Amino acid sequence: MLQRNAFSTKTKLLLTAGLIILMMVAPLFLSEFRLSLLGKYLSYAILAIGIDLIWGYTGIMSLGHGVFFGLGAYCTAMHLKLVASGGGLPDFMSWSGVESLPWFWKPFESAGFAILMSMVVPVIVAAILGYFTFRNRIKGTFFAILSQALVIVMYTLFVGQQGYTGGTNGLTNFDSFLGMPLGTAESKIILYYATAVLLVIVFFLSRALVKGRLGKVLTAIRDGENRVRFLGFNPVVYKLFVYCLSAALAGLAGTMFILQEGIISPAQMSIVPSIEMVLWVAIGGRATLIGAIIGAVVTNAAKSGFSEMFPDGWLFFLGGLFVVTVLFLPKGIVGSIMDVWNKAMAKRRASNEHSYSESPAAGTIAAGSSTRS
Repeated sequence: MLQRNAFSTKTKLLLTAGLIILMMVAPLFLSEFRLSLLGKYLSYAILAIGIDLIWGYTGIMSLGHGVFFGLGAYCTAMHLKLVASGGGLPDFMSWSGVESLPWFWKPFESAGFAILMSMVVPVIVAAILGYFTFRNRIKGTFFAILSQALVIVMYTLFVGQQGYTGGTNGLTNFDSFLGMPLGTAESKIILYYATAVLLVIVFFLSRALVKGRLGKVLTAIRDGENRVRFLGFNPVVYKLFVYCLSAALAGLAGTMFILQEGIISPAQMSIVPSIEMVLWVAIGGRATLIGAIIGAVVTNAAKSGFSEMFPDGWLFFLGGLFVVTVLFLPKGIVGSIMDVWNKAMAKRRASNEHSYSESPAAGTIAAGSSTRS
């Protein structure tokens, strides 16, 4: 078992190193448009790591992470919109009859405050929902349904408050961020590398978390929450912590997304995107972290590729990809690769042991041991 784990660790490290190298050299080979897409996929990967922490390692099925992603994106977009408005009233507010800038918009004139709130606001929402649900031992399907209810509530709220959120159109038409003009080739490269570096940092910090004592407690909660409670741990505290951490990562992903995509609307925090986010982790491989990254990039790249090649039927191809993954790769891409690797190594060790037992040298050693005895 120790050898198998060693081989698994070695494979994951090689895979991680390969992905980091590919990310860093991607701007040398990709066009401006493709690089922008890849940057967006990497922001999704940050969110996917957060989902893997709560679902893959802790066993919490959340179908509402689109809300946290959207809240983070909206917080940053509010700052970008104020900058684009030159300190005046944003255009969509004027169209909606709003005469003065709302009080809760004014602090977002500061970029630092906006970025901070892009993580704090999702954490506050997650803390409120998580505390009352985990404290009452609501989990599994019931928690998933509640997270979907959160999506519906937030979606309805953001659509209905058009004068403050832009309604169904959302927020767009941004000019610059921290003095850097958005939309230029240079800014896209900078934002791409910023997203890639953040993704690497988030990955290694999350890896350290799951490899440590806290990660063992989270896995124990997933496998047997009642046993963890009987051992003297309070699962509510651990589940609430990892849920808030996951929400913060989703908000951070929203910030990097809006800087590269240039638009955020309630449609991107609705039910369908929230479910797709869970599928990224399922396709990449639960409880692997690196699988969450691969799943987010591969799934969204396939989505873009299918829509370009088959504009009328790309949804069928994307659905087929999900079906094939569920039927033939139930552990996801990385999980299936690890299974094949482990089986090959186990077969190789068994073959080596069999060859050794049948060798003349082995027979001589065995005979000598019998004579001495």
